Amino acid sequence: MREVAVIGVGMTKFGVSDKTNIELFSQAALEAIGEAGLEPGDMEALFFGNCLGDFEEGQLHMAPFAAAAIGMPTTAPATRFEAACATATVAMRHAVLLVAAGVYDVALVGGAERCLRMGTDLATRAFAMASDAYYEGPTGVTFPAVFAMATHMYAAKHGVELSELKRCMAEVSVKNHRHGALNPLAQFQKEIDLDKVLKGPMIADPLQLFDCCPFSDGATACVVVAAERAKAAPKQPIWVAGMGQASAGPLYAQGDLTRVRAREAAVAASYKQAGLTAADIDVVELHDCFTIAEILALEALGFYEFGQGYAAAAKGETTFGGKVVVNPSGGLKAKGHPIGATGTGQVYEIVKQLRGECGPRQVAGAKVGMVDTLGGDLGTVCNLILRS
Repeated sequence: MREVAVIGVGMTKFGVSDKTNIELFSQAALEAIGEAGLEPGDMEALFFGNCLGDFEEGQLHMAPFAAAAIGMPTTAPATRFEAACATATVAMRHAVLLVAAGVYDVALVGGAERCLRMGTDLATRAFAMASDAYYEGPTGVTFPAVFAMATHMYAAKHGVELSELKRCMAEVSVKNHRHGALNPLAQFQKEIDLDKVLKGPMIADPLQLFDCCPFSDGATACVVVAAERAKAAPKQPIWVAGMGQASAGPLYAQGDLTRVRAREAAVAASYKQAGLTAADIDVVELHDCFTIAEILALEALGFYEFGQGYAAAAKGETTFGGKVVVNPSGGLKAKGHPIGATGTGQVYEIVKQLRGECGPRQVAGAKVGMVDTLGGDLGTVCNLILRS
């Protein structure tokens, strides 16, 4: 298998947009292609992520339209991916595998979503379709409920007072909003304090409003190439060192919601391929769809022992100068979460960090970064390790 590098990345501002999915993706894709010093005609394949285009715009089968919109040749296959919130990361993994295998030398990967166009009621209903439609959906179990249950389970399992856990979760939100305030492409660019989080409206006990990430519109894209093509890149190539993907069944079959087994399997594969451990990671963009989700991820990824990661943000260990910098972009919590674009949005941040291009949110000396994306009700996890 050949070495594979990311040589171009692009991203729109996350938030409310009047552009279509394909218009949003075109903006991000052309930015990535231009940064790579290439032309749309150089792209040999498109790996395109979108989850809910039918509800958002009445449009499925977007990939070939997206490829045509940016001027890719008709000889280049364009394929749509759907893996709930892990969609674009899964697309990225497939693109890298096919470039590494020699099927393509240059590939474009990314995604677009217009979640806000649906409104809260429809978006909530549509998001719930990524959980088990036979046993979870009919009971009213949406994703806030899943992570609310995980919060209660975590407190009981590890002997942490729920009030203390909620305070530490609030610190995660405060930290990620502080990071997001440094990111001009983030949906929320305003700092918040602990009091604002703890006095927010209740969403699913004990999760409050600021424990939850927003719906978002946005698009992201990356250009991945074989090692030989990376030599001519105008900017520093960022290498894919390791990848892993795993899956799990419905919640009733998973049992302990504090242990995301798919994540543990996926990250183990990533570390093994890269020949690295958690101690080698300088910066991580992980899936903080809810504040408790960041805590669960820190433990499953190996940065903390199980039951020990809940106070990491409160201790300042996951911000600049800490043990490992987590979500310098603001994460899903502040940067935003356009489902089909989130994974390559995380790649965008890690690539920029490893190049040293992040200005006031730059992680000093970052050489190795990780992407962690969770899809559905803990059902799919995909991890990437990138190095400079």
